[in-house]
Amino acid sequence: MTSRDIRQAFLDFFKSKGHQIVPSAPVVVKNDPTLMFTNAGMNQFKELFLGEAAVKYPRVADTQRCLRVSGKHNDLEEVGIDTYHHTLFEMLGNWSFGDYFKKDAINWAWELLTEVLKLDKDRLYVTIFEGDATEGLQQDLEAFDLWKALVPEDRILLGNKKDNFWEMGEIGPCGPCSEIHYDMRSDAERQEVRGQDLVNMDDPQVIEIWNLVFMQFNRLKDGSLVSLPAKHIDTGMGFERLVRAIQGKSSNYDTDVFQPLIQFIAQKSGIQYGADEKTDIAMRVLSDHIRAVSFAIADGQLPSNNKAGYVIRRILRRAVRYAYTFLNFKSPFIHELVPVLAEQFKGVFDELYQQQDFVEKVILEEEVSFLRTLTQGIQRFESYAVDHQVIEGDFAFELFDTYGFPIDLTELLAREQGLSVDMNGFQQALLAQKERSRAATAIDTGDWVLVNEDSESTFVGYDSLKAHTEIIKYRKVSAKGKDQYQLVLSETPFYAEGGGQVGDTGYLHNLDSNEKISIVDTKKENGLFVHFVNQLPSILTGDFEAVVNVEKRKDTEANHSATHLLHAALKQVLGDHVNQKGSLVSADVLRFDFSHFSKVSYEELKQIEDIVNAKIREDIPLKEERNVPYQQAIESGVTALFGEKYGDHVRVITFDDRYSKELCGGTHVRATGQIGFFKIMSESAVAAGVRRIEAITGTRSEQVIREHFELLDNLKGILNNPKDFVSALSKVIDDNSALRKEIDNYIKEKSQGLKDDLERKLEKIGDINYIATVVDLPSADAVKTLAYTLKGAINNLFLVLGADIDGKPNLTVMISDELAKERGFHAGNIIRELAKEIQGGGGGQPFFATAGGKDASGLERAIAKSREYVK
Repeated sequence: MTSRDIRQAFLDFFKSKGHQIVPSAPVVVKNDPTLMFTNAGMNQFKELFLGEAAVKYPRVADTQRCLRVSGKHNDLEEVGIDTYHHTLFEMLGNWSFGDYFKKDAINWAWELLTEVLKLDKDRLYVTIFEGDATEGLQQDLEAFDLWKALVPEDRILLGNKKDNFWEMGEIGPCGPCSEIHYDMRSDAERQEVRGQDLVNMDDPQVIEIWNLVFMQFNRLKDGSLVSLPAKHIDTGMGFERLVRAIQGKSSNYDTDVFQPLIQFIAQKSGIQYGADEKTDIAMRVLSDHIRAVSFAIADGQLPSNNKAGYVIRRILRRAVRYAYTFLNFKSPFIHELVPVLAEQFKGVFDELYQQQDFVEKVILEEEVSFLRTLTQGIQRFESYAVDHQVIEGDFAFELFDTYGFPIDLTELLAREQGLSVDMNGFQQALLAQKERSRAATAIDTGDWVLVNEDSESTFVGYDSLKAHTEIIKYRKVSAKGKDQYQLVLSETPFYAEGGGQVGDTGYLHNLDSNEKISIVDTKKENGLFVHFVNQLPSILTGDFEAVVNVEKRKDTEANHSATHLLHAALKQVLGDHVNQKGSLVSADVLRFDFSHFSKVSYEELKQIEDIVNAKIREDIPLKEERNVPYQQAIESGVTALFGEKYGDHVRVITFDDRYSKELCGGTHVRATGQIGFFKIMSESAVAAGVRRIEAITGTRSEQVIREHFELLDNLKGILNNPKDFVSALSKVIDDNSALRKEIDNYIKEKSQGLKDDLERKLEKIGDINYIATVVDLPSADAVKTLAYTLKGAINNLFLVLGADIDGKPNLTVMISDELAKERGFHAGNIIRELAKEIQGGGGGQPFFATAGGKDASGLERAIAKSREYVK
């Protein structure tokens, strides 16, 4: 079976068991502060496990692209070294939300593996949870009895809490699990050592392929476990490992999942895969990492220097480093893998195929940039290695942090020169950085406290800016030493931050006590609208009124609707390749990031601005359609954003069917005329292939236009209100330039006169030509020019010049090269001592140094003091 056949067989099997097949969520996580990337198939269903959203389909199955490179699940350093860890991988999964439980999950898993996919039953082993007395958790006897009907008892193994109690994180849904392992060794090896003895022992040929999680608990912040509202099934099967087992390969990389990429790399490098362990590892790294980087970019996460963007940049740089060091690719190559990968996933994950050119260009720009940095880093290493026997930990960390060198590259370079690396020092520096990062972003979140257990939360903010409501639950949150509280309301008009639009602010009014509490922000977490307050209401029960800040909402809506008009105008002027890559919509400004590979010209910006303002003047009414079937919306020609997870039903925002029609969850003006006026303030580059436009609308644009006119009037007034302002200003600039030239010429003439005068004042002290005096020059540059002129004219010169420049004392020391080299004079050291007389400081090179200070009366003392150094 091919990998495509295997994937489809899994989905068809669970479809036959009544499961709804759902699309993969983007690999980049939104609306969940606990995750950067989707690292498990259950991520997109987290709110269902917690009972925070209604279950639409009680049975679901999918193939989910996952990324494990940060946090608890971090496989990066194993990738390429072994044969079965990956950064990006597919997780095949089936779920039950309060429907079937252990019996069906176990029986169906066995049926699929042995009857449909024809895996050898004698090579399969299963594990169950052995229990944990410290938490009062019993051995999973129910799972044991179910497996006993299918598998010999000696192949049912007990697993500890680490292996057989699955937890998504420190808090959240969890439960006992049952793993299925497959023994891929030869018959001879299996007779020599039992498979039972190698399960969960990191043997590369005895590996876990499927984990059946019986989700029944929620881990609270204090570490305790409480039962979830309903019992669920959450399974995850590593697609790449499954394909390896079915295709009978000794490595995941030998399957048709990776071989197209590996063979392409081998062809381009001229190195055969399988010929050498080092080059094999490099090819495995490239074939793995291109998947992670490509899908992350396609899902909206560009490489950058912080958070998730830094993770993606680090993966890409790791790949570049392997290509450069082991495969001899000294120019960009990795981007050439994108078309191979896109074709491979066409019809599975079309996001990459649809954005192939964009992803390829982003990776190319990153490669070009890092190859420059890599060269600089190697030069830095070689310079350092000349004077050291050991590569100190701090320097190894500098290479890692500044130049993107993985520590194994530093070790490789060190070995080539017979040096060692202080790994303890490196690890300490790395740990210190992680602690700083963790401290900067640490958020201490308490458990939810229920106030109204039976209430559900409903958003009514599209239709109303006020709502009668109750508090369902609250919790305390601490970040950077500041305490806040979060509230969930039964009914809320507050829009939660999403789709680039900022969250609403306003207040919560207790109708009984008349107390008002400010709501300072609103965010969405796993489907919940969470309201941030700096203090809790004194009374948590009873009737409340939630009131949105109307002025801020209206200004925000104007900017959000303007982004839709802008998006359409960009496509019209620049081309259909333009796609939104990010946005920020607040009350004051709109920021719109879009795919485009060249600077937008002034003429193009003017045309874009004119189109948007024309649409505003047309006063096009908003057409809002809610609960439109997703496929129906797509077929109608609506613009959907890459990297967004859309449900079965979507909301469509239209301003003229022929102009702007987008899927959007944000709030908007009722007609484009309410936007007022649209003005582009700037256009710039954000990342490779991504440009940014910042613009203003409404009251903010009025304010800025007024400020510009006031500035213009003031400037005209300064020039006595000329009829032709531009010509008058140009004349002032030309006159000023002419005057500066006259001043420069005067200073040169004066400096020449001073040069002649100082040459006449020259004093011989031994064979040293000594000049020390205060001069009258208007700038430090003029003094410097005079000093260099004298140096060029006088041998064995020891020159000290003082000057009072706009009330600030300045000292300059110039020493001939021969004196500095042969006599040991050092202008930088000398001037530090002289500068004490003017209450200042300075420094410089052995032959030239300058200093500034506060006390101009000390110039003469400094000049006199300089004679001591010559004597």
